Amino acid sequence: MTGFSISGRIKSIGYALQGIAVLLHSQHNAWIHLGATLAVIAAAAALGINAWEWLALVVAITMVWVAEAFNTALELVCDMASPDFHPLIKKANDVSAGAVLLSACGAMVIGGIVFVPHVLKLAAP
Repeated sequence: MTGFSISGRIKSIGYALQGIAVLLHSQHNAWIHLGATLAVIAAAAALGINAWEWLALVVAITMVWVAEAFNTALELVCDMASPDFHPLIKKANDVSAGAVLLSACGAMVIGGIVFVPHVLKLAAP
């Protein structure tokens, strides 16, 4: 194992950015997440939400992106380990995809908790 170095940390950041690029280039759902992320940020800015609400939204957005990234990583490893169909690989991929769905549903609930009161306030006479 080598010691700590600034150049090593910079390389690590570069590898992480390459991973994000792979995620965006290979996963159609990542583009949906990106669109939702941008829409949520725009709506939050327009509605002037408070710091705690921003915190909740940032955690929710991050949760979805991390789940999608782990799902993609697992799919890639499974494809390498077993290029042919295998029922256990299918189950692993399904569970991983389910984790993304669970995180997205949780994010939608958080979004509802944050945005509904603001929208109702706008709609009130």
